[in-house]
Amino acid sequence: MNMPRHTRRVERHGADYIPEDERHSNPRNQARVFIGAQMCFNLVILGWLPISFGLGWWGSFTAITIGLLLGVAVYAPYALFGPRTGTNSVVSSGAHFGVAGRLIGTCLLLFIGLGFYALVIWAGGDALTGGIERFSGIHVGGGTQAIVYAVLGVVSLLIALFGHDIVVVAQKVVVVVVGFLLLLGVVVLAPKFDPGYAGGSYVLGSFWPTWVLAVVASLAVPISYGPFANDYSRYISPKRYSNRSIALANGGGLFIGCWVVMLFGAYTGTMFSVQLGSPVLGILSVSPLWYVIPIMLIGLLGPLSHGALCVYAPGIDVASVLPRLGRAATTAIIGVIGIALVFLGAFVWNAVDAFTAFVLLFTVGTTPWMVINLMGYRKRRGFYDPEDLQALNRGKRGGIYWFSGGWNMRAIGAWVPAVVVGVLLSHTTIFTGPWAGIAGGIDLSVPIAGLVGAVLYAIALRVFPESPAVAGGRTATNATASPAVTAEDLF
Repeated sequence: MNMPRHTRRVERHGADYIPEDERHSNPRNQARVFIGAQMCFNLVILGWLPISFGLGWWGSFTAITIGLLLGVAVYAPYALFGPRTGTNSVVSSGAHFGVAGRLIGTCLLLFIGLGFYALVIWAGGDALTGGIERFSGIHVGGGTQAIVYAVLGVVSLLIALFGHDIVVVAQKVVVVVVGFLLLLGVVVLAPKFDPGYAGGSYVLGSFWPTWVLAVVASLAVPISYGPFANDYSRYISPKRYSNRSIALANGGGLFIGCWVVMLFGAYTGTMFSVQLGSPVLGILSVSPLWYVIPIMLIGLLGPLSHGALCVYAPGIDVASVLPRLGRAATTAIIGVIGIALVFLGAFVWNAVDAFTAFVLLFTVGTTPWMVINLMGYRKRRGFYDPEDLQALNRGKRGGIYWFSGGWNMRAIGAWVPAVVVGVLLSHTTIFTGPWAGIAGGIDLSVPIAGLVGAVLYAIALRVFPESPAVAGGRTATNATASPAVTAEDLF
């Protein structure tokens, strides 16, 4: 592949402002990144979850489709921050939560990134070791599994260390190769597919509560990418590309990637017993021997693309908080922690149950965070002061986003109660909140958390109006600040 010159060097930027003359990306790249990032077995596992909950094929199909559409509706416009702020999602959130309050986003990003990194390495390792077992007929022990996990983790970490441009190139390759192999799998396994598959025992006792649980698990996927979206859109120029094209590429790419791969997980999940505990091993068990090689290739390539994305984003952000360490060091530390979580998930915990609970709980925290930021974007009419957003990263005090000691209590006072209410309403496979039964077992935690956050934030803005400076008023400090836009330009 003939790579542009800028892809051949280690990225020099972290979460600092990307100058206009270095904005070399475009909406098409944004779409490719978030299609390619889904071409891995952890998205197959997420698509298999509705089957494991006891739903049939059509129940799983509708839950996945509706969940993704709902999640993408929130996620798609989230890529508009990067082109205007020139930085990542978390630093951008400082405009609404305060330059110190952006640390809430840092914690969410770390939590999500480490969880998905662990899952993609675990799933890819299962594909490789399971494939070896199919070919050799010899059980692969824990020592071999550990070596495979470690190798996948280290190689994906190296890609993340190189930076943005190589991550983008990796996604472009994975889109084509893994996309083809998954479609090949649909054809190969078609004789074993039963569209009338009715499911099994409902995990929450009846259809509708279980179906809603599957919808929430599906919409969690787009929501989880909110803190990651602007790692890539920050390299897109708002002068050359419209908001609409950026948002459509961001949401459309993610929806296509998630929908195809998650439905593959549900499709194959109808063919083997959920008692196997691992959809990767289940797919291996029902596949012809020759298709085991493509499965192993997916298991290899998926972690290299998705795993790199998962540690690249928190590496950038944590480095902005701890600048003495630098992006490479923070990325390496996060990657090592992620590999440790892989070992815990594989050898200590029930990884599927733990991950299901993780998905639902991080969605409760991330949804109101995203809603508050999007409401702030709309109220500010897209205006941001890139210089003042970088105050905390540069060890400075003051600026239009300093609010109360760096914390905007309007946003924080809306987010904290929203998360508390969401947790109290949560119903997961390993945790049930005390309010979980108020809707007959249907999990309302995510929509209620988002609604509570939106209402409280709107009230706070009305009762305690912000300074005109944050919306581009006369006291704005930086001439490079993003120009204001009309409401019609936002979406």
